[in-house]
Amino acid sequence: MMLAKRRHMNTQMILRTLLAALALSLVACGGGGGGGGGTQGGGVTSAPPTPPTPVTADITLLFMGNSHTVVNDLNGMVADMVRAGKPGNSVAQVLAPGGMFLDERVHDAPSMDLLRVQNWSFVILQAQRYSSSGAFQYSTEEAKELVRMSRVQRAVPIMFPEWPRRGINETQRIFDLHVSIAQAEPACVPPIPQAFDLAAQRAPTLILHDSDGNHSAPAGAFLAALVLYATITGLSPLDLPALPQYPVSASVQATLRGIAAETVQTIPSRMWCPGDAI
Repeated sequence: MMLAKRRHMNTQMILRTLLAALALSLVACGGGGGGGGGTQGGGVTSAPPTPPTPVTADITLLFMGNSHTVVNDLNGMVADMVRAGKPGNSVAQVLAPGGMFLDERVHDAPSMDLLRVQNWSFVILQAQRYSSSGAFQYSTEEAKELVRMSRVQRAVPIMFPEWPRRGINETQRIFDLHVSIAQAEPACVPPIPQAFDLAAQRAPTLILHDSDGNHSAPAGAFLAALVLYATITGLSPLDLPALPQYPVSASVQATLRGIAAETVQTIPSRMWCPGDAI
């Protein structure tokens, strides 16, 4: 009799333990549908995202792009060139988080918070999708929206057309795509693809592409940065000094300055943003 009673008590204890464990599991998994927003995993409050911090400088540059902007510190090259070309001005450059296409960037909350945190001098927009085969068309509406948003922040928007891939004749297609955006929403369009083509003619031994034939080599990034510098400042790249902090020799830098200057003289990069003061 005592043994049966003990077994009954043990069974009740086991059932109570199982029910308690089940209830705890439901609470941990958010069971109950209480709609308690802002909590995760057992009621721990998630910290709100850190808001971006404004930067202070005479000239502020916001770069929004993907690996073509980041590789070889192209954005840093542009900022250093602007410092060298306008020595009486302080310059700050900020890179938007993550590597994204522009149609992704416009939906990225941290990027949009960064764009809206202050008035920028220039917003450089790189990574418009385009069909490598030319058989498809991607939306440009997101890029146009970013141009409009940049102007709300009193910035001069710059559409950054990427250089053509090595050995592929796609300069005009890439450039025309970016011009079509600027014709709908005024923005500067630096002739970076044409600068690469001219470099292939003037200095065919220069290595402008990485081994993948797509990303830039240091000299290619430097050339693109020179064209962006001319777009931002309205100054000739010929007047820039050598920048020894980058892995491009002084002689190659001089060659690239000449190529960039000739390119922007032939194709003015501010043709599609005529109302913007330099």
